[in-house]
Amino acid sequence: MSVKAFKLVSAVEREMLMGDKNYINIECIECCGKNLYVGTNDCFIYHFLLDEKMSTAGKITFAATKQLHKYLGLKKPVSELKAASALTRLLVLCDNTITLVNMINLEPVPTGARIKGAVTFTLNENPVSGDPFCVEVCIISVKRRTIQMFMVFEDRVQIVKEVFTPEQPCAVAVDGYYLCLALTTQYIILNYNTGVSQDLFPYCSDEKRPIVKRIGRQEFLLAGPGGLGMFATVDGISQRAPVHWSENVIGAALCFPYVVALDDEFITVHSMLDQQQKQTLPFKEGHILQDFEGKVIVATNKGVYILVPLPLEKQIQDLLASHRVEEALVLAKGARRNIPKEKFQVMYKRILQQAGFIQFAQLQFLEAKELFRSGQLDVRELISLYPFLLPTSSSFIRSHPPLHEYADLNQLTQGDQEKMTKCKRFLMSYLNEVRSTEVANGYKEDIDTALLKLYAEANHESLLDLLVSENFCLLTDSAAWLEKHKKYFALGLLYHYNGQDAAALQLWVKIVDGDIEDSTRSDLYEYIVDFLTFCSDQDLVWKYFEWVLQKNEEVGVQIFTKRPLEEQEKNNINPDDIISCLNKYPKARVKYLEYLVLERKIEKEKYHTHLAVLYLEAILQLKSVTTDNCTEATELLLKLRSLLQKSDLYRIHFILDKIQGTDLHMESAILYGKLEEHEKALHILVHELKDYHAAEEYCIWNSENRDMQYRRRLFHMLLSVYLNPGTSDCALVMAAVDLLNNHAAEFDASLVLQVVPDSWSVQLLSPFLAGAVRQSIHTKRMTQAALGLAQAENLIYKYEKVKQRGTPVLLSDKKVCQVCQNPFCEPVFVRYPNGGMVHTHCAADSHLNSNMIHHSSSSSNQT
Repeated sequence: MSVKAFKLVSAVEREMLMGDKNYINIECIECCGKNLYVGTNDCFIYHFLLDEKMSTAGKITFAATKQLHKYLGLKKPVSELKAASALTRLLVLCDNTITLVNMINLEPVPTGARIKGAVTFTLNENPVSGDPFCVEVCIISVKRRTIQMFMVFEDRVQIVKEVFTPEQPCAVAVDGYYLCLALTTQYIILNYNTGVSQDLFPYCSDEKRPIVKRIGRQEFLLAGPGGLGMFATVDGISQRAPVHWSENVIGAALCFPYVVALDDEFITVHSMLDQQQKQTLPFKEGHILQDFEGKVIVATNKGVYILVPLPLEKQIQDLLASHRVEEALVLAKGARRNIPKEKFQVMYKRILQQAGFIQFAQLQFLEAKELFRSGQLDVRELISLYPFLLPTSSSFIRSHPPLHEYADLNQLTQGDQEKMTKCKRFLMSYLNEVRSTEVANGYKEDIDTALLKLYAEANHESLLDLLVSENFCLLTDSAAWLEKHKKYFALGLLYHYNGQDAAALQLWVKIVDGDIEDSTRSDLYEYIVDFLTFCSDQDLVWKYFEWVLQKNEEVGVQIFTKRPLEEQEKNNINPDDIISCLNKYPKARVKYLEYLVLERKIEKEKYHTHLAVLYLEAILQLKSVTTDNCTEATELLLKLRSLLQKSDLYRIHFILDKIQGTDLHMESAILYGKLEEHEKALHILVHELKDYHAAEEYCIWNSENRDMQYRRRLFHMLLSVYLNPGTSDCALVMAAVDLLNNHAAEFDASLVLQVVPDSWSVQLLSPFLAGAVRQSIHTKRMTQAALGLAQAENLIYKYEKVKQRGTPVLLSDKKVCQVCQNPFCEPVFVRYPNGGMVHTHCAADSHLNSNMIHHSSSSSNQT
């Protein structure tokens, strides 16, 4: 694919060289700075000064000014010219002799120093001598298969080395000690210092002209078989892929990153980076192509031309303009070595950004994202393509010159809605990725606001995630956009994030009431309840509590029952105030009292009594409207019984008075139990309810956390009720028998035998009697075991007491206290394990006491 990398500009016109002498031909050229030297077939050397000029249109031209010309007097063509600027010498090869002439006046050196017998020669651009005042010259000698190395000084030459080759050499290039040679049938690398050679690849010198050119440190370019330009290092390997040029190439030059090749009709330009042919320039009758310090010069027999490279930046921009992104990036990377580091970094980032927009326009989003990231794109450049996404307050101005040619997304997609949707999806993904990275620094408001707008427009599920997490969405822009797209729930979240809870609740209430439509959340009412539950603004809670309860009492009351306890304590919320407000909402009031009594376990009589009364009234109300046991009534009965059984704080007589005259016998029995009127309670359970199992359960739960005697008393009361002489119900007899047989351990067998009828058989009571005997034996044995353990423990204590006695302690009025040094006046003292005796009041000093214990050697005290 073509790239305009060079422009061919004339440097020396034919008339300046030969006038009307058609027989004069150019044989060789040399360029050193502005100095251009031309050797001709009539043994003349011409010296020109090249002046580079830039026209107003930006075109480069060269004006050649002839300085002088010199005839060498040999009537032979000047074969080669090489400048040695450090010596101000020009090396001229004519008639197999290299002559040293002055670069300024073209006069031979006075000493007449020269090198004879040279077929061709080249300079060592990586010299090994280290002498700055000489150049190293390598020649192919007229001697067969011979290479000679010379050191050339200002006015003398000195042979250094003579090397023999396996075949006759045709062309040579040198780098340090390494010679790259084109022999008759092959290319080789030869170290002339060690004599070690390395074969490269074969070729036929009879069929084509060999090319050997040094292109860099220890690297050469060779004309290989099959029209290939081969790269080879001094180690005999190729580190670059070959370039494809014509079969009949006659010259090559290097102008990084390009290799320029010359054949009979064309100049071709090949990239060293991707090995592709980039440019073709028609050029007939050319026979010389050389590069001099980055300047590429080409010549015919009659004229000299310069290949002027276009600036790499322009080449890259041309590639980008034709959407050849990969080639542009390859060229940009290759340009690194020719551009200062800081300038290159700025240029390369811009190129990456431009390439990213090209890929973006082609909907190659993965490639575009990577290029945007690598180029550190100001993300607002991308956002600005999308109409109305940047906040109105944004001060962003697009890069100049622009990174792309598009006014906006509509122009880029040409109104194609499918493409536009894809572009918006990409921007959503890209902004979501970069918003938490360094790319977003300084632009977080622009990024989050744009992201919110995209989410809202696309009805994207991530809109809510954005608003409930940390974000920098601008309130004014975002609110208007959300309202435009009827995202009222999301707008409420935005208000909440910005501390405007009142505005948020007002919106959400309107949604629930149907004043505005938004189906984002089907459970919005429950969400509002939850929001108010954890809302720290008490005014808002009281403002909306009635609305919440009117919708659903049982759910709405959660704004009080699920509120964090520390929040309630912090705001000094009085439960009495809440109960007063809940008077119009009976279900909510019950739920709140249940919360106080059962969850928070507040031990206040009024709450317990109030809850019991509410249960009772609800039950009686339900019983008055229906005779069937509905589920609600059953649940309320269970709650009432549980409260009456477990609580000891309600007003028993008050509740009992309210129950009188109703059929709530079980509840009456529970209340009599609370009053310790167990006989009444058991009478109700046995004779009115005839619920014998409930009577047994009554004895059990009423005796919880009581001693054995209390439990036995209750069970004996129940037995007495069953065996009341005034009743002869067989069911009661059977209940009594079951009671005895099932709870034998709860009775005193001797008392039971006194009250049971004489008519009962032993077989009838055999389970009870067996259990009673077992219990009696068990009790006896446990008592004996306890007695034995107590006796053993007593024996241990006696032994310890004997041990503690030890030797007698003698106290007399001559003994003095070790603390106060006063004598003992009473037969009361404290003796420490080390034998020291002190007054009891002196021992009370804890500090001294700890010191005494610290120095003691025993672990026991005697008093």
